[in-house]
Amino acid sequence: MSATKGNGLSAMQHRINAEIQDNLDEDLELELEDSDLADILAEGEELPEKHAFPRKLYFTELLRLQRELIKLQDWVVAKKLKLVVIFEGRDAAGTGGVIKRITQRLNPRVCRAVALPAPGEREKSQWYFQRYVPHLPAGGEIVLFDRSWYNRAGVERVMGFCTDEEYEDFFQSAPEFEKLLVRSGIVLVKYWFSISDDEQNLRFLMRINDPLKQWKLSPMDLESRRRWEAYTKAKEIMLERTHIPEAPWWVVEAIDKKRARLNCIAHLLTRIPYQEVEHEKPILPPRAHNPDYHREPIPATMYVPDQFAGIVPPPER
Repeated sequence: MSATKGNGLSAMQHRINAEIQDNLDEDLELELEDSDLADILAEGEELPEKHAFPRKLYFTELLRLQRELIKLQDWVVAKKLKLVVIFEGRDAAGTGGVIKRITQRLNPRVCRAVALPAPGEREKSQWYFQRYVPHLPAGGEIVLFDRSWYNRAGVERVMGFCTDEEYEDFFQSAPEFEKLLVRSGIVLVKYWFSISDDEQNLRFLMRINDPLKQWKLSPMDLESRRRWEAYTKAKEIMLERTHIPEAPWWVVEAIDKKRARLNCIAHLLTRIPYQEVEHEKPILPPRAHNPDYHREPIPATMYVPDQFAGIVPPPER
């Protein structure tokens, strides 16, 4: 039987409650402005689970770190730097979540995420690294890879999508490829998000039972559960053979999603010694008024039907 806590809930139920709360918090992060978050959390309650990361502290730190990311972005643009960040981990490890928090308030023309699908037949015949090269940054850009060329060391190895020769060639080529990137002026940062067997199992169960997240589970993800130990061995070999001074691996403990996001972003900010770039505050010019101008009416048939009329009054146009 599951161990119970003082309120009679099992440890699993506490984890499920925490996961549900995290989903709700994600909606807050994406939809609300800083001031709204501050108002909501001013008297907010903490999660019931004993070791849960405090919500108020999480939002406060996340917003602080996101402001620092904006400073880093400005520095990258001003100095024409090129930053590549690789996020790897088991399925449901939380790499997508941290990428979302990094890009959330940044300029998409400066910072973009890359998540490539499985290679097509033409790409399979190319040099292995070729399909990643077009996504590398120019000066003043940040690229976040949600999975990368390390697919060969992970899923391709475990699922048998590459030969032993291709697998070995990868470990000969990847360090040299990354050294070349660094010599070209790219700052390369690599993160591995680490979760436990039980935690991945829980997250998969949550996705299976959440209609809004079922799309995140592919047949490949489900098969990865069965091959947990094979993935573990592949991960250990990958970290050992590609942990180089020019581009070392950094392991993020990711069982606690909130803590993992904050730790990863805080660490990323230390990888480039940035400074705040001064900007002149823009001045909004007065609108020009032309006495001959008149606004043409738009046909009512062109408007999207207001299905919520009467619930919230529409703003005046």
